[in-house]
Amino acid sequence: MAACHREASPPDSAPSRPSSSSASAVPPRGARLARRLAEQQLVAWGIAYGSGTARTVALVTAELASNAITHGHLPGRDFRLTLLLLPQAVRIEVTDTRPDRLPLQPPPGPVPTDAGSGCGLLLIDAYANRWGCTVRDAYTKTVWAEVARSA
Repeated sequence: MAACHREASPPDSAPSRPSSSSASAVPPRGARLARRLAEQQLVAWGIAYGSGTARTVALVTAELASNAITHGHLPGRDFRLTLLLLPQAVRIEVTDTRPDRLPLQPPPGPVPTDAGSGCGLLLIDAYANRWGCTVRDAYTKTVWAEVARSA
């Protein structure tokens, strides 16, 4: 399986020290916790709760975390959520312990209405400006997405 990249270019040019926040989450409540942590961090950065940016970041965070729990979890190991405030976007990174299970590019076309799963990457593809997967070592992979900050 090849790594999936919606856009293979590096992340937005970040300031020398972008604002960031990182936390570990324990499945199975991890997706809800990741979403809440993202919402709280955005408010701390001055992005209004309930704004378009906040809602989109929360949705993408929950989907990435859910995928990490479903496809990247090994017993006794957490996933890590990292948020970065870039000049024009919020970058969401979810690192899990299954570098052998890479996300696939979602198929083109609509999802069948009776699909029980498989919609997460379609949502990420639809709501994120760009996303991808990075494997830096033999033990982890990071699936990331960037959501544009509204003016």
